[in-house]
Amino acid sequence: QVQLVESGGGLVQAGGSLRLSCAASKTIFSINAMGWYRQAPGKQRELVATITSGGSTNYADSVKGRFTVSRDNAANTVYLLMNSLKPEDTAVYYCNAQYLGYSYWGQGTRVAVSS
Repeated sequence: QVQLVESGGGLVQAGGSLRLSCAASKTIFSINAMGWYRQAPGKQRELVATITSGGSTNYADSVKGRFTVSRDNAANTVYLLMNSLKPEDTAVYYCNAQYLGYSYWGQGTRVAVSS
């Protein structure tokens, strides 16, 4: 089992930056893939970015060039650096881990971008 704890959300003006962190309860080197998803009010949860144990990354088209996902295996932490934030990035951001065929979620951290 994997516990995930997100942090770093908050209120920011459009054009600003935030860095989200996701701390895992076990060594992330053994986790197949980790990622970030988001859910805006009234919308379905959507993929933002993923990173594999080998370091390969994947991004939603809406965030390419603005967001960067990274991992620190020594700290068992995955990050999401969000630059040039837009009001449409407002959502609850969730960390996800794919491990031994199971999908684990954090509790989410809220990001609000004002125009």
